[in-house]
Amino acid sequence: MKPTLFVLAAGMGSRYGGLKQLDGVGPHGETIMDYSIYDAVKSGFGKIVFVIRKDFEQDFREKILSKYQGHVPVDVVFQSIDDLPEGYTCPADRAKPWGTNHAVLMGKDAIREPFAVINADDFYGRNAFEVIAEELSRPHDRKGDYCMVGFRVGNTMTENGSVARGVCSTSPEGLLTGVVERTAISYDPDHNIVFTDENGTQQTLLPETPVSMNLWGFTPDYFDYSEREFKRFLDKDINTPKSEFFIPLCIDTLIKNGEATVKVLDTDSRWFGVTYAADRPGVVEKLAQLHAQGTYPDRLF
Repeated sequence: MKPTLFVLAAGMGSRYGGLKQLDGVGPHGETIMDYSIYDAVKSGFGKIVFVIRKDFEQDFREKILSKYQGHVPVDVVFQSIDDLPEGYTCPADRAKPWGTNHAVLMGKDAIREPFAVINADDFYGRNAFEVIAEELSRPHDRKGDYCMVGFRVGNTMTENGSVARGVCSTSPEGLLTGVVERTAISYDPDHNIVFTDENGTQQTLLPETPVSMNLWGFTPDYFDYSEREFKRFLDKDINTPKSEFFIPLCIDTLIKNGEATVKVLDTDSRWFGVTYAADRPGVVEKLAQLHAQGTYPDRLF
């Protein structure tokens, strides 16, 4: 059974100022998401599911989904702040979405096979999809048998400012033991990778330190765990306007409970994205080089 790629795209309309402004960074106006889908199909994924907001469904189908027809089966599910478990009501002053793991929950009725979760606007690279496709394609005979791609932090940096990354700790067996969100990782004047910890002390990260770029691999039982944990989250934080139910939050609970193991997969892929406006020319140049080298054909779709 081929795994499914689950693309978190519900924030697309707001982040890009509308789908018409979806940034084309490839030689023929390809978006970063186009490269992810091309790489995923090449690596063995058999279906793509997008989670979007209902209000831009028509635009999304016409401008985005149409280009993939004939290349890979696609499906769409919807995220709404009003989509809560029975017995819960969205507070009237809530404007912010409920977070990435709430978005994942929206795929419960559309996904029946192992699946990978990605952000719509991050470039992950072919090897990242190859390693997670291979892991998701093996037999899974127990619940909570998950994985994630651990990018080497040195392959995820920008020269134009700081980045936020989930810094991973692992066991000797290569299993995830924790993810700590570091919101301001940057280069120091000597080009060391540094961040400031909770005590105000500057810490250094080795370039090969694994970090999460939100490329996770799950089996369908993750939906049941997520539903349970989302209810617990709502019981505690439903009236906190900016609280969000993030994937690492749920994963951390499952690991601590002994209900899940998460294998950290290494990749030599180099992440890039447009974190800052100054990043865009570099992204355009890198993609042009990948086309010139033959990594990508002249036109993806």
